[in-house]
Amino acid sequence: MKPEANARALKARLDQQEEAVFSALACFSRDAVRRHEEPLSDTEYRLAFSADADRILNSMAYTRYSDKTQVFSLINNDHLTHRVLHVQMVSRVGRTIGRYLGLNTDLIEAASLGHDIGHPPFGHDGERFLSKLTRAENAGAFHHNLQSIQFLDRIEKKGKGWNLSLQTMDAILCHNGEAHTASLAPAPRKDFGDFNRMVAKMKTSSRADAVPMTLEGCVVRMADTISYIGRDLEDAIRLGLVTRDQMPGACKQLLGRTQGTIVFNLVTDLIRNSIDRDHIGFSSGVSRALKALKGFNYRHIYKNPAIKKHLMGIEDIFTFLFDTYMTDLARENRQSVIYSEFLDGMEPVYTDTHSPAEIVRDFIAGMTDSYFIRQAPDNLKPAAIDHV
Repeated sequence: MKPEANARALKARLDQQEEAVFSALACFSRDAVRRHEEPLSDTEYRLAFSADADRILNSMAYTRYSDKTQVFSLINNDHLTHRVLHVQMVSRVGRTIGRYLGLNTDLIEAASLGHDIGHPPFGHDGERFLSKLTRAENAGAFHHNLQSIQFLDRIEKKGKGWNLSLQTMDAILCHNGEAHTASLAPAPRKDFGDFNRMVAKMKTSSRADAVPMTLEGCVVRMADTISYIGRDLEDAIRLGLVTRDQMPGACKQLLGRTQGTIVFNLVTDLIRNSIDRDHIGFSSGVSRALKALKGFNYRHIYKNPAIKKHLMGIEDIFTFLFDTYMTDLARENRQSVIYSEFLDGMEPVYTDTHSPAEIVRDFIAGMTDSYFIRQAPDNLKPAAIDHV
């Protein structure tokens, strides 16, 4: 058999496997839609969403996940969760759920790997600091899920983007693990026009929340919450911020006291309540317990002054770098790192369609925590601490 014929046969076999195994409610790989149609290849045997996952995994932005804050930053502890581990956990949890529900695990994997790729340095605090700056320069609100699309669709490959499928980008854009959702049904039949309108609306909104077009996107959204809620608790216990005994009683009873049991119980409940349904969701009791645990985490972890005090100077660095790069662009200072390490070789399709403030936003948002600190003047650089 010729190589090209073999590739076509392999792809046809995978399509047949989807037909045999997937639920009728799944998003089939043959239905993937790309913004720019790609010519058929005689050697390409991967299905569309599998190719999306490979493209995301090989992106420059994915490489930078390893030095991005999840919750805790500037703390000398090698066992705290970073962004790269979180997205791997979302992928694993999401694929487990998708497999039992008969959904497309390639689509779930692609969206999971890419969902947080737009996070700036220092997590949600950095997101808040950067949004204040972009709004002041009429560049819209900064939302990390919106920035994930910006990186993958308009910045990667020197401005050409990866040409990911609509379904993958929709699931990335519509993830929102912070919002509590007991049950979620997809909003199908979107096209790229609908997608572009969602992007435009999010740029002017204080909230970046939309319903995914596929059940797979709904799974990723739920898997995001399932993956971080217990893991953040474990990190906080490790740092001495909370104890297991402080957890709400219903949470301990229905969800468990450890990351492993919390994930297992949430996943099991979600699967049991979602099989053969056109939506996914938790049972009422588990949903209430999850909401209570999320509230506990917000009060005792995410809003805890003990983990915020050493970040006070980070906002000053955001402001300093934003102003510096805006000045460098205005003066066309080619010695600036925004030229040498970001704009050098960038396609006109990017530079011609972005304002200076949007360019600065994209450069800063792509920085790792350590790179961000290295760009700061010595008088603003924070020191890592050994404990909170």
